[in-house]
Amino acid sequence: MNAATSEAKESLLSRLKAHARFKRKYLAFPYAVFLLLFVILPLLLIVYYAFSDSSGTPSFDALVSFFTSPNKWQVLFVSLFMGVQTTLICLLLGYPAAYFLADKKFNKNAVLVVLFVMPMWINFVIRTGATRDLLDVIGLSGAQYPWPATLIGMVYNYLPFTILPLYTTMLKLDRSQMEAASDLGASPFRVFVHNVIPQSLPGIISASEMVFMPVMSSYVISDTLSEGKITLFGNYIYLDFSNSMWNEGSFMALIMLLIVGVSMLLTRNVDRSDAQVRGGGLW
Repeated sequence: MNAATSEAKESLLSRLKAHARFKRKYLAFPYAVFLLLFVILPLLLIVYYAFSDSSGTPSFDALVSFFTSPNKWQVLFVSLFMGVQTTLICLLLGYPAAYFLADKKFNKNAVLVVLFVMPMWINFVIRTGATRDLLDVIGLSGAQYPWPATLIGMVYNYLPFTILPLYTTMLKLDRSQMEAASDLGASPFRVFVHNVIPQSLPGIISASEMVFMPVMSSYVISDTLSEGKITLFGNYIYLDFSNSMWNEGSFMALIMLLIVGVSMLLTRNVDRSDAQVRGGGLW
């Protein structure tokens, strides 16, 4: 009797577990619908418009137009240069700030972290307009200095996106390893170069990606702060779509996606290499 009861309980438990697993599958259904409607279908539409003409006939006119247009190549190089400049400045400013915020010897209150995040709570367009008015007051208007004004606006808007991933990574720094290196006679500079930077490399990569690509695709900041004198890749795509040039705008959007994909492929092994670095061999 006990054996039969035990078998019945085990059978009931197995059925309940199978039922629970079956139910959990349905939890992914809303995400699958969202992915289909707002990611896959828009991408397919972009591909369709990029390789067709205005009548819907398959065509490579947009591809030929992009690779034979000096203006588009100039916009691409200007966008790359702006992205690199903004990313480097954000890293130079955000790295020491994140290190300071993550070190409990200097920062014992999470309020400081919130202060760096607070600008992100304000509407993006309002922040950009306020930056333009402030630059006008101090004599750096976009009419006279379009590049510096745009660069300041980019750094201001994307600096929090640099600090947050760096801060999250630096919270996980192996402080005991750094202290051991100092005890063994390593100078603060060697500790920083051979220990802190390798451990924080994933944060540096994440911060760079979160700044570089949005800067290239941005058009509100450059259009507002430069007063239309600087055209970035995002501006050009916006202008194409505004003028109903869906095919050329879609192909340029594909170029942006290609750049994003290449950058992700180049940095996908950073976490793995970082894990190997943490295991030893720094000194």
